Amino acid sequence: MRRLALVLVLPLLSACGPGSQEAPGKPGAAGPGGPGMPPPEVGVVEAGRGAVTLTPELPGRVAAVRTAQVRARVEGIVEKQLFKDGSDVRAGQALFQLDNRTYRTAAQAAEAEVEVKRLNLQRIEALLPIKAVSQQEADVARAALKQAEAQLAKARLDLENTTVPAPIAGRIGRALVTEGALVGRDEATLLATIEQLEPVHVLFTQPNADVLRLKAALAKGTLKAAEGRSVELILENGQAYPHKGRLTFSDMSVDPATGAITLKAEFPNPERLLLPGTFVRVRLAQAVASDVIAVPQRAVLSGAQGQFVLLVGPDDKVMPRPVKVGAMAGDRFVIEEGLAGGERVIVAGVQKAKPGTVVKPVPAAKAP
Repeated sequence: MRRLALVLVLPLLSACGPGSQEAPGKPGAAGPGGPGMPPPEVGVVEAGRGAVTLTPELPGRVAAVRTAQVRARVEGIVEKQLFKDGSDVRAGQALFQLDNRTYRTAAQAAEAEVEVKRLNLQRIEALLPIKAVSQQEADVARAALKQAEAQLAKARLDLENTTVPAPIAGRIGRALVTEGALVGRDEATLLATIEQLEPVHVLFTQPNADVLRLKAALAKGTLKAAEGRSVELILENGQAYPHKGRLTFSDMSVDPATGAITLKAEFPNPERLLLPGTFVRVRLAQAVASDVIAVPQRAVLSGAQGQFVLLVGPDDKVMPRPVKVGAMAGDRFVIEEGLAGGERVIVAGVQKAKPGTVVKPVPAAKAP
């Protein structure tokens, strides 16, 4: 029994010796997530005071400067389509060719009728001095010639309209008829649409309540009017449009359905990035505010209690701070309440910044 007990105790003593180690990956072992991990890095910016230009971000829609409908002016069969769908066309360029045989024959008949009337008038005028004919006959012949000339002009115009031209320069859409189609019967058939895409207009709206608040602030002197009133665009993919526009129109009435005012800006479109109907966001420089705090948009978060930002305290611990957000200044929000200036606001790595945890703050430009 003593020998058996000794055999059972010796393995236990060897397992408890000073050389024993835990397998990596088990609880308590050093590795990722263990107590030896450094605090996560977060990108921060300092909330400082200064002057900013207020640029509210408003919803807008791109519209062509000019839109023209290409229609058939005479009745006929479409013989040829003379353009490629979606191509750029110039003003006066031939787009469709209709069967013109009937109109060519009518023009030739009208020319012959004019020649007959002219010869008849010449004969009557030659007999008028010898009073072989009356003045009334000469007047009737002269009127008949004018009537024939008018019919000839109409016949030539109809013949000319068998070739359908582009009324304006721009980009043409797809053809709405095919070769062999009968057009122009009882109505001017729509054949295609042309839109001028250089430059383009952007129509956008602003709530009238915001306009009234802005005017009141300008009147009190708390804000100054922005110079130039430049307009910027944010595309659907979130990127800034490379060209700036100019404000060209502000409506004098308020839409009773939305309570908003319609404005219009003009933008260059050399790369054809802006297509009619595209929804965009417009940044309009309206006023300059001095001595305010502005932080990047991505720093402002929303929760059940409202909007807040995450700050890095003196001990490098994360703490939330409720804020009241005001107007926009480019890609930043003006903070009306909640920040005094000098705070370190987290703008990158927010998902790693849990309230109460210790983090390693780095400048936002260097954040991973």
